[in-house]
Amino acid sequence: MTLPDIIGYIGVALLIVTYAMLQLDRIDPKGFWYSFNNMIVAILVTVSLLYTMNKASMVIEVFWFIISVYGIIMYFKRKEN
Repeated sequence: MTLPDIIGYIGVALLIVTYAMLQLDRIDPKGFWYSFNNMIVAILVTVSLLYTMNKASMVIEVFWFIISVYGIIMYFKRKEN
């Protein structure tokens, strides 16, 4: 197993933990940590994809990142009001 594989698996583990927390009502889907964790997941999985390319998965990760950044921006906008 290579370092990019390990980084990718860490991202997958974070995704699973974040999703479990969401289903167990331990994290707010409109809160900072949900979007932040998802952004980190996208970055970590993308690192592994740069070494073992899967174009469909890369497309998912790009959108996952963009949507997560949007969620973080919206969190701070809501916090201002």
